Amino acid sequence: MTNQVSTKASRPDWRMGGITVPEVEDYIYEMLPPRDEVLSEMEDDAAKNDYAIVGPAVARVLYQLAVISRANKIFEMGSAIGYSTIWWARAVGEDGTVIYTDGDPKRAEKARRYFERAGVTKRIKVRVGDALEFLSEEKEQYDIIFNDVDKTDYPRVFRLALPRLKSGGLFITDNVLWSGKLRKPNPDASTKAILEFNKLIFESRDLFTTILPLRDGVAVCVKK
Repeated sequence: MTNQVSTKASRPDWRMGGITVPEVEDYIYEMLPPRDEVLSEMEDDAAKNDYAIVGPAVARVLYQLAVISRANKIFEMGSAIGYSTIWWARAVGEDGTVIYTDGDPKRAEKARRYFERAGVTKRIKVRVGDALEFLSEEKEQYDIIFNDVDKTDYPRVFRLALPRLKSGGLFITDNVLWSGKLRKPNPDASTKAILEFNKLIFESRDLFTTILPLRDGVAVCVKK
């Protein structure tokens, strides 16, 4: 990353919490290098307007995984204002492609403006509508599929994603620890869906799965 500037020191909503000991989580975020102007503005935008973004700690993991796996084609499900999309686009390089999906035209338009400012527009294909429908129509396979849609859809995403992920590819999902609510009684529909999804990815013979207890929990699955 270049042209780095500092971000505000307050605890924004996208930090979430509930997984890591607060003092440890504070330390993790304090250690992060400052982001560039565009990413910093997006973090502030998300905090002020309640846009869902993964935040910089998880975004760095996504970037690393894309670089390590030499990903060239990434399908992102649930992109919001495009924060993680920019990290993906920077990881795949000039010859790579990232599919942005979101159901809100206003968020998509805001994301386009951020992509232009970040200099990654040519690497991103913007699709406005139902991410699951878009994925179901895909005929090719991807190096990475990133899942961050409505939590009740997670089990369905599991069934759609596997056939469209290449062997050795990564199926990555956000919010799989759901602020620690998975172990509480009387789970709601979203929590039940995440519980079902986590069972599916760990029991699948086609995947090797781990959960990273960072922010709200990130599941990283490698397709065998």
